Amino acid sequence: MNNIWYIIMIVIGFFMFIGGLSKSNFIIYRLLVARSEKLWGKNVHRFYQVAGILLMGFGILLTLGIIGK
Repeated sequence: MNNIWYIIMIVIGFFMFIGGLSKSNFIIYRLLVARSEKLWGKNVHRFYQVAGILLMGFGILLTLGIIGK
């Protein structure tokens, strides 16, 4: 059951990375950017790229059982 949550974590990280890379106009990504832009300014898309990579990496490590045992 936990693997399902880890895979969802990977998908969300991928969504954040691709959204930041393409500066997406998808409604959920725009809402996230609007909230984060106050803190990150013009670097908000770079923040979502890095956060997405970290989230995907953490999800992959959990899925493979390398951490979290």
